[in-house]
Amino acid sequence: MASDQATLPAPAAAALPAPLAFISQLSMRQKLAGMAAVALAIAVLTGLWLWSRTPDYQVLFSNLNEKDGGAIIAALQQQNVPYRFSEGGGAILVPAGQVHDVRLKLASQGLPRGGLVGFELMEAQKLGLSQFAEHINYQRALEGELARSIQSLSAVDGARVHLAIPKQTGFLRDEQKPTASVLVNLRGGRVLEPTQVAGIVHLVASSVPELSPSAVSILDQNGKLLSQNKDGGRDAGLDPTQLKYVEDLEQGYIKRIEQILTPITGPGNHRAQVTADVDFDRAEQTAETYAPNPADKAAIRSQQSQEQTTREAGATGVPGALSNQPPAPATAPLTTPAAPGTPGAANQAPPLNASKNATINYEVDKTVRHVKSAVGSVKRLSVAVVVNHKSEKLPDGKVKTVPLTEAEIKQITDLVREAMGFNKDRGDTLNVASSPFRAADPETLPESPFWKSPEFISLAKDLFKYALFAGVALYLVFGLIKPLVRQMTTREEADEDQSVRDVTADEDAVVALSGPGGAQLPMTFEQKLAQAKELAKSDPKLVANMIKEWTNGGQG
Repeated sequence: MASDQATLPAPAAAALPAPLAFISQLSMRQKLAGMAAVALAIAVLTGLWLWSRTPDYQVLFSNLNEKDGGAIIAALQQQNVPYRFSEGGGAILVPAGQVHDVRLKLASQGLPRGGLVGFELMEAQKLGLSQFAEHINYQRALEGELARSIQSLSAVDGARVHLAIPKQTGFLRDEQKPTASVLVNLRGGRVLEPTQVAGIVHLVASSVPELSPSAVSILDQNGKLLSQNKDGGRDAGLDPTQLKYVEDLEQGYIKRIEQILTPITGPGNHRAQVTADVDFDRAEQTAETYAPNPADKAAIRSQQSQEQTTREAGATGVPGALSNQPPAPATAPLTTPAAPGTPGAANQAPPLNASKNATINYEVDKTVRHVKSAVGSVKRLSVAVVVNHKSEKLPDGKVKTVPLTEAEIKQITDLVREAMGFNKDRGDTLNVASSPFRAADPETLPESPFWKSPEFISLAKDLFKYALFAGVALYLVFGLIKPLVRQMTTREEADEDQSVRDVTADEDAVVALSGPGGAQLPMTFEQKLAQAKELAKSDPKLVANMIKEWTNGGQG
């Protein structure tokens, strides 16, 4: 026993730290197994950390053609921006934090172009290009520029413009006017207002020489005709300008009524609505009327008088056949006039012929009337006014509402008549009523559960990542590394116990123990085994060296 105790080395003077001491007590196989487990844990944890830090990808652009997609990918590679493709390759995805920045940078480069070519097509003209090819390139460039302008509208996602420009000719009878067709692809849930349709029509018509707005057709992606040209390009109904005029007219009447009632009823205690029937017909009338002129009011326009007198005389002149005739027979002067040339004819009065003419022109009564009716004249007004009940304070301090009296309603009716310009002949109507106003019920929107809010979903995602990371780390430590170390330690302890058991079996069956009186008492196998276990636990290095020496001694 003394020799056995002499072979045991003394414990180390300076104890190592607990972790280093634990590692130094492990065998080479345990150290390699522990290093592998730690390396595996570090690799798994690093992978989880990188996965948790991976940014979310959002759509940068979708529904791109191949040419624009290739240009955008090349630009992203130059900017060192990570990107991905969605399933099917219909969209390009980039990190969520860089979406807007990348879009602005690509927009500065003119991307995406949308497959349209504009006037940049004219910058790459080839030498010797025919006139026909130049005309086609110009038309393509003009169509592309118009499509780009139309796509700038918020409701339009895409546009195509087709121009039919006929070839010019020197014969006027063979001249043809250009036409245009526009196909617009609207965004989901968006529609084009009539004013926007009219704006597109005038944009295209103003961009092509001699193109009439009535020759421009606009269709949407569903094939619906948006531009319906009637009556020279105007719809049969009211156009937006006329509707805006009617609305402004009605609001003007409402404002005048409210301004006159506010000092009487107080703000918010009355409501007024006006419906105006406006005539937008254009009418011109010309009338020409003739009326008989009274004799006393007749006006002479022109007057002409003519008077003529003739008298028959004897023969005069040079001698001739008549002067050489024999004298005529004598006749009685009372019955027959003296013949010319007779002696009594000289004393007889010659015959007299007189005529008088007068022409008088009177002015004709004529009335010409040209009437042109004004556009937008009010044909009829319908006005409805409701006044809230007035409030009265009771002696006990409470406030109650009572309806207006007949005199008060008549006063308000008279004021509104004057404010609206009531015209009975025009057919205007006015209705004033007194009724209690009901307070609007507060609109209660259904509250969405907090777990559906975007903030909670984002927070839940982050927590899930970190919880998964922590769970895997704990599993690696307590479920893989610790059981592996425990298994290796248990196996080493079993090997040590077996070695101690073998050594004890080779030695004497009885070992003396020091008793109280110095006598040596025999030790049983169980006592030896317990003492060896305690020695292995307290100083495993010493026991390992002993086993190593025994093994080497046995081999030698």
